Amino acid sequence: MTPRKIELLAPAKNLECGLEAVRHGADAVYIGAPKFGARAAAGNTLSDLSALTGYAHRFGVRVYATINTIVRDDELDEAERLIWDLYRIGIDAILVQDMGLTRLHLPPVPLHASTQTDNRTVEKVRFLQDAGFDRVVLARELSADAIRDIRRACPRIELEAFVHGALCVSYSGVCYASQYCFGRSANRGECAQFCRLPFDLVDGDGRVVVHQKHLLSLKDMNRLDHLEELLDAGVTSLKIEGRLKDASYVKNVVAAYRRRLDELMRRRPEYVRSSWGHENIAFDPQPQKSFNRGFTDYFLHGRAPHILSPDTPKFVGEPVGVLKSQQGRCLTVAGLVPLHNGDGLCYYDDGRQLRGFRLNKVEGNKAYVAGDVGRLPHKCRLYRNLDHEFESALSRPTADRKIRITWELAETAFGFRLTVQGEGGAEATVCHEYEKQPAARPQSAQATAILLKTGNTPFAAEEGGVRLPARDWFIPASVLTEWRRQTLDLLQKDYALRYPRVLRRWQPTTHPYPQDALDYTGNVMNREAEAFYRAHGVTAVAPAFERQSPQGEVVVMTCRHCIKYAMGWCKKHGGAAPAYREPYRLVLGDGRSFRLVFDCAQCVMKVVADPKSSA
Repeated sequence: MTPRKIELLAPAKNLECGLEAVRHGADAVYIGAPKFGARAAAGNTLSDLSALTGYAHRFGVRVYATINTIVRDDELDEAERLIWDLYRIGIDAILVQDMGLTRLHLPPVPLHASTQTDNRTVEKVRFLQDAGFDRVVLARELSADAIRDIRRACPRIELEAFVHGALCVSYSGVCYASQYCFGRSANRGECAQFCRLPFDLVDGDGRVVVHQKHLLSLKDMNRLDHLEELLDAGVTSLKIEGRLKDASYVKNVVAAYRRRLDELMRRRPEYVRSSWGHENIAFDPQPQKSFNRGFTDYFLHGRAPHILSPDTPKFVGEPVGVLKSQQGRCLTVAGLVPLHNGDGLCYYDDGRQLRGFRLNKVEGNKAYVAGDVGRLPHKCRLYRNLDHEFESALSRPTADRKIRITWELAETAFGFRLTVQGEGGAEATVCHEYEKQPAARPQSAQATAILLKTGNTPFAAEEGGVRLPARDWFIPASVLTEWRRQTLDLLQKDYALRYPRVLRRWQPTTHPYPQDALDYTGNVMNREAEAFYRAHGVTAVAPAFERQSPQGEVVVMTCRHCIKYAMGWCKKHGGAAPAYREPYRLVLGDGRSFRLVFDCAQCVMKVVADPKSSA
């Protein structure tokens, strides 16, 4: 059986993060283009994207650019020009949400259907497969069984699934709360993070059931222990979220997943990595030390409790101990782990508000706070959300990626032949006419040392990877050094020729869309998107939410997360009957109200904006 190539896909906010992703083991990187990305704050210049692509391709690492917002009519020409520019600098695929882009004059670059296209059903993924997409990014809410069903029904399209990072509470692409409340469209890359705000939960009688909790703020995804299950279900690309995260997050999380994948692949040889090279990582990856809101595997095995982070959307960090006593700025801590000078600690005050401070100095179990600090609650639990020593280590060079090579120096009739072989079958040979002179002293140690030096190239040889002639011939160090340089230059050219860039010309199709009518959740922003859906049999096409002013109540979120379930009131899953009457509402601090509708047949919760409520 041919091994299946598996891709670890890393995020990049900028060029620095992209380079670190490659060095720490990514097989592919996704990064924002100068415009039209779903993270408007994470755009990058074409020159930076070109530099990243050039570096990544040395290791067979692919680079994907995000053009995954919905586009206005007056922006279509600019989007088309940008896609051509991205193609010319070597970008390997474009992530898109707006189907109107498929009707533009595009270069032969593969298209990936972003998770913003709401890919949660077999029917939707099959449609995208038949339309010509190379890959679909699956909804985060899908279980392993659902992914397996999609794989069986859609064998020709690659499946990409998130494994780590922040979670949107709504199905991606169908969240309109930010646009409704703040005029900032998530589908235009300007999400205001409505889901991270505190709410009151109010029942049908006006009683406040929960006061000012983050009832829509989910924990972060962490599927480090479930990679094998995802691969067995048919996933090709394992995606880490985080295009707004800094380089230390990228280093830490990518290295952790690379290590776990390599362990898996050694045990399951039917899965192999899709890029070249091996990483020397100079630290112990610990994803729990990078920003997170607590961890969940989400709906991988169906509905599960404790996916919510209701107290705070901030990074609380790891438990480090309990406060024993306090004298001014000096805290005596009953510790679980050693503390360091410069650490950041936090705690919950008596009102369950998260408070934080930095440590100036640590002496045994005594920690001295930098700056003023109020009276901490007696025997409160302390958490570390900044490990100063760990972050300091990550601020330095922490990984080096090299392609392993082997050398053979052999005799020929007229001189010598130097051959180098690398991963993936790459090879280069240089033959030299050279007079053979027996060496007066043993030469093997010197020759081996010369061939082990690979300088500023992406290659590394180990001592056992050098084979020399049986006879000891004299070859001056300067001559062998020049032969090595010439051979490695040829090897780099061979890798460049072997780089598996995929070219794909988009071919329009007319197979039917799964629905014959689209409301605003179709996100039809421009004339080309409307023409796309009509060409696929959709007879009624409503404009995108951003192009209209919806009247009356409007669904602004559709969520798998369910507040009734989280409160223990879901009879379908064994919950108790609530002491409160529906309908339930979420109320912001400014008085705006959102009714909750529970579609138990589909096991989803809808958040409905109430136009009668006012700030």
